[in-house]
Amino acid sequence: VLALNGKIKEAGEKIFASNGKEVDFESALESCEEAGGTLATPTNEEENKAILDIVKQYNRYAYLGIREGEISGQFSYIKGMALNYTKWHQYEPNGKGTEKCVEMYTDGSWNDKKCNLYRLTICEF
Repeated sequence: VLALNGKIKEAGEKIFASNGKEVDFESALESCEEAGGTLATPTNEEENKAILDIVKQYNRYAYLGIREGEISGQFSYIKGMALNYTKWHQYEPNGKGTEKCVEMYTDGSWNDKKCNLYRLTICEF
């Protein structure tokens, strides 16, 4: 029996799941897409909390499906739409073009980060 307790969370129409692997942003995105989903992308407080539950379960920071665009400091969903919800940590984002990816801290807040670091993979379906 697969032990998925706490590793799958539902929020609204979305299901969030993690394989527990820590990889760079591109690999995380790839593995989510191969599974038929995409990287976890919170669009409201309920979804952010569901993702946070998984982050806390593993006690690891996780990449979110949000990326900095051509304009420094302007972040959008990986599908290109503008953010309609944010939960930046105090004084974030502060990478000014050098930190193009977004991670979730274990308190549910967000930080812009370089994309080559290894973070927990959480997908949404």
